[in-house]
Amino acid sequence: MTSANCDTKVNGEPLWELDEETLNSGACGYSGEQIFVKNPACVAFTYDDIIMMPGHIYFGLNDVKIETKITKNIKLNLPFVSSPMDTVTESKMAIHMALQGGIGIIHSNLTMEEQAAEVLRVKKYKNGFITDPVCLPPDATLQDVLRIKHAQGYSGIPITADGKMGSKLVGIISNRDTSFVENVSIRVRDFMTPRSNLSVAREGVKLSQANEMLKASKKGKLPVVNDEDELVALIARTDLQKNKDYPNASKDGNKQLLVGAAIGTRPDDILRAEHLAKAGVDVLIIDSSQGDSLYQIETIRTLKSNPKTQHVDVIAGNVVTPSQALHLIQAGADGLRVGMGIGSICTTQEVCAVGRAQASAVYHVSKFARKHGIPIVADGGIKSTGHIAKALCLGASCVMMGSMLAGTDEAPGEYFYQDGVRLKRYRGMGSLEAMSKGGEKRYVWEEGVGGDGGSGITGSAGALKVAQGVSGSVTDKGTLSRYIPYLRQGLRHGLQDAGVKSLEDAWSGLYNGTVRFEIRSPAAQKEGGVHGLHSYQKRLY
Repeated sequence: MTSANCDTKVNGEPLWELDEETLNSGACGYSGEQIFVKNPACVAFTYDDIIMMPGHIYFGLNDVKIETKITKNIKLNLPFVSSPMDTVTESKMAIHMALQGGIGIIHSNLTMEEQAAEVLRVKKYKNGFITDPVCLPPDATLQDVLRIKHAQGYSGIPITADGKMGSKLVGIISNRDTSFVENVSIRVRDFMTPRSNLSVAREGVKLSQANEMLKASKKGKLPVVNDEDELVALIARTDLQKNKDYPNASKDGNKQLLVGAAIGTRPDDILRAEHLAKAGVDVLIIDSSQGDSLYQIETIRTLKSNPKTQHVDVIAGNVVTPSQALHLIQAGADGLRVGMGIGSICTTQEVCAVGRAQASAVYHVSKFARKHGIPIVADGGIKSTGHIAKALCLGASCVMMGSMLAGTDEAPGEYFYQDGVRLKRYRGMGSLEAMSKGGEKRYVWEEGVGGDGGSGITGSAGALKVAQGVSGSVTDKGTLSRYIPYLRQGLRHGLQDAGVKSLEDAWSGLYNGTVRFEIRSPAAQKEGGVHGLHSYQKRLY
């Protein structure tokens, strides 16, 4: 099968099309509809159960376009999302996911103030115009400068008349100013670079113009002032370097990194959402193992009607069927999260006997949600770049990863060694350990403390936590700056071999039958992996 966009010619004529008899025989695999809809055996399939058929390659590897949307309104340059788990995503992970073109979702096993602070760290990391820099007054001391440097990690501090943003600029402090000053009690006015020696930009200047001025001045910081010479913003040279190193970073309209955060469905989660919105969060994910509930519908409606949160996109879920998806779309969800009980640390299917094989869930929900213009995030079950390619070719707009990212340098936690292997802790949000930190709100709808809560269970038994996840460890995967490019190139290889030049091509091919699949037997799955060796070493990159 060849794409409609293919322009390959042989002796001046287009490639021949396969005859219908051969195509319909299954000789070139089967369409998604044949496998997932015309399914007389009523079997659900995982990523490992299916394999994609090769297509005609008429483009180079770097011509493969993988830009996508995570919600109706938010675009990403890379279809990768880090999971809101307390062993996966805090500000460090979110920053580096966004720098690579994806997005990180800050977990909610934090107080609302702590979670909002994590979001704020991401938004301030690459911030174009810094509109709320730390300032000092002229009578501050070197000790104050050193304290800020220790707490914030930088020493380029504007000096204003009263030490506040918006007042008259009188100077600036940089590393060069403090390098040879030993008396910590000396006043800032005695060693700062005075206003008369500063290059400044005027309010209203475009970021590109301000960046050129910063380059020309060869200074670390460029203050932006109004007609009254009052400080209104600051631009940092380090941001220029970051833009150079990460040209595909995911940014909002203010050139700040994109970031998401997880909330629950309890009443105080609306207040949490307000804190997150104030911090600048771009998308809220309602984090529930089973998303089709009155609680989640009410949460979506409240967020969409609340003036403090209605501008923030909402991803609802988790869901695995179109009927679940429909209710959340009706409530106003901007995106959907698909997956139930298929994560490496999740035991929901075992404990609750509810869920669905992920390939089937992704296919059916994405096909239905597409009718309403809603992107879906395939959450869980991703163990390789091949799984990423399959999820996207089955209709997902993005993939959410937990265990794939948990062993990286940017994930929370410290490395440790076991049997000579460098590891990091990784746990499900449904594990008892995560529940004790607040993760139970993802799984527990009602508690019977002080009564039965409508559950028919009284006393302490009503508060009994039933684990739907486990705790474990994952191997060291190094830094995201090397790991994400590996995942990106692996995905491009997969799409190229399937003969699709972009995710849009993959989705159109899925529904018109040009992207083909086949079901693999257990023996075929074994054959498709490493086999027949006494020993081997597997290196990813």
